[in-house]
Amino acid sequence: MKIYMETFGCTFNQADSQIMAGLLEETGGKIVKSPEEADVIIINTCYVKQPTEQKITNRIGKMQAQFPQKKLLIAGCMVDIDPEKLKKLAPQAGWIGARRINSAPEVVEAVMNGHLVREIGHGDDVKTCLPRKRSNPLVHILQICEGCLGKCSYCCTRFARGRLQSYPVSLLRAEAEQAVADGCVEIQLTAQDTAAYGKDTGENLSDLINQITSIEGDFRIRVGMMHPKNIEDDLEAIITSFKNEKVYNFLHLPLQSGSNQILSDMNRGHTVEEYLDIVNHFRTEIPELSLATDVIVGYPTEDDDAFQDTLDVIQEIYPDFLHISKYHHRPGTRSSLLPEIDHQTMKKRSRQLNDLKVDIATANNRKLRDTHQKILITDKGSKGGYIGRTNSYKTVVVEEALLGAFLDVEITHSLSTYLKGKISK
Repeated sequence: MKIYMETFGCTFNQADSQIMAGLLEETGGKIVKSPEEADVIIINTCYVKQPTEQKITNRIGKMQAQFPQKKLLIAGCMVDIDPEKLKKLAPQAGWIGARRINSAPEVVEAVMNGHLVREIGHGDDVKTCLPRKRSNPLVHILQICEGCLGKCSYCCTRFARGRLQSYPVSLLRAEAEQAVADGCVEIQLTAQDTAAYGKDTGENLSDLINQITSIEGDFRIRVGMMHPKNIEDDLEAIITSFKNEKVYNFLHLPLQSGSNQILSDMNRGHTVEEYLDIVNHFRTEIPELSLATDVIVGYPTEDDDAFQDTLDVIQEIYPDFLHISKYHHRPGTRSSLLPEIDHQTMKKRSRQLNDLKVDIATANNRKLRDTHQKILITDKGSKGGYIGRTNSYKTVVVEEALLGAFLDVEITHSLSTYLKGKISK
């Protein structure tokens, strides 16, 4: 049985696809590289933003038109968030819900035998130590928990991912050990909120990081997105765990708005002041830290003053990476009951914030020119060269390198999105 898979969305979703591919190959399936070769097509969906929804909707329609004779399976967040739309869009497709990926082999087999199977709902399957087919053999995505503790008013992902389920430290360490034994040099800890890890089981993120850094071998750990409200009770210990040389000096801490009123309307559960305290604490202890943050532009209650507050906070924190999303209503969310703001206003604000983002990223990267950095090579560049990451997770492109190697380089050029380097003699 030949299966073709396409994946949309976050690192967590990519790991789900890798696990499904591993399970399918273990049960006799073969993952192929094009839909033309396949008996079954699986589209693993993301539904966090409206433009992504549109892209996925178009892709499902195109696949059905192009390959009407092939079996189609829809997996991921769309299945749980918008089943009514999916029924109309692809009435003959089977489903694998975001928390039911362990059932992929059974669903595929049933669909091949002509049965319409739709596995949905919030199971308690543990996704640790399962077979997987990594898209990059040097990078292992370690899902540490699924679901979240938040009730953000704009988020529909929580309807798909459900309540928090943390996986045991012992199993996560075992999976990480196997990844290092397999030759992985980067382990990415991922979750909807890594700071929520263990809040349902009595374990915590700092202990997990310490367990993984204690594994023998030369590798790096990237800790994924943390919600500010869940980091505070473990803050000191997390910062200490970040000081281990195996952990990238990289903090992904979404702000979403620089206005306390908007943060309250969003039901974020933290204030601007609390956010700044966390960032300042990290930077005091780890001066070379890279900061990534997220901002939603044009929340329904955002006025010009609230947006100016956001610009001011971004100017203050000077983030190395800034992910900007224009607000759109999402199915089932509380904020979708409010009228959206004028789209021209939203576009104007987004442009303004993007200009600031580019200026800050350019200035931050310029400071690294002529410095010497140790980088880890994890990939080949799409336009040639090799891609490495500094200790603070900045992207560096070099002409020649060995995949998986640590190199000392001199930074020769800086742009807003990456650096160029040459190997130090």
